[in-house]
Amino acid sequence: MTAEPLPEWPDPLPDWFRPPPEGWTADHLDELPPGAPRMELIDGALIVMSPQTDFHSEVMRRLANALDDAAPDSLRVQIAMTVKLDPRQRPEPDIVVVQPQPNPAGKRRTYYLPDEVVLVVEIVSEESAERDRETKPLKYAKAGIKHFWRVEDEDGRPVVHVFELEEATGSYVATGIYRDRVPVEVPFAMDIDVKRLVRL
Repeated sequence: MTAEPLPEWPDPLPDWFRPPPEGWTADHLDELPPGAPRMELIDGALIVMSPQTDFHSEVMRRLANALDDAAPDSLRVQIAMTVKLDPRQRPEPDIVVVQPQPNPAGKRRTYYLPDEVVLVVEIVSEESAERDRETKPLKYAKAGIKHFWRVEDEDGRPVVHVFELEEATGSYVATGIYRDRVPVEVPFAMDIDVKRLVRL
């Protein structure tokens, strides 16, 4: 088995890719040039987002639509929007359900704050598995986001792992693993057909 060659990066690296003297902060993401790849910020480090697989893209779109259909009118369902957890953390969940508060940027806003977030969803990819399963859930929990879902690819079929924040410990506890339907009452009542999240 041979390793795939790494993608070629410009040599020298563009000036914008070099960290500022104080290190990267969440606000720096809004200063990247238009041609920069999609990135998130974890522990002050820029993480380049890899291209999505067909599974990932389809599940993200269909699950976002299902959540949007079930959500009350006061909530919004967004894909590929960052959440500014603190000055050094600005991850980009695959799906985020929010109750937006007034913001001066209006429709031009580029991130949400934790107290606006009702649910975050990560669809696990091979390249981001450790971040999706370990790093990001810890940070979402620390920021006080009450509901977290993780979607795994099980032989081409989605499996939804549902977690809820335990206030006493400040960590997520698993409340269910769903391969058929997701019948939950929180953060709002829904009954999502998991099998319809991909077309086989």
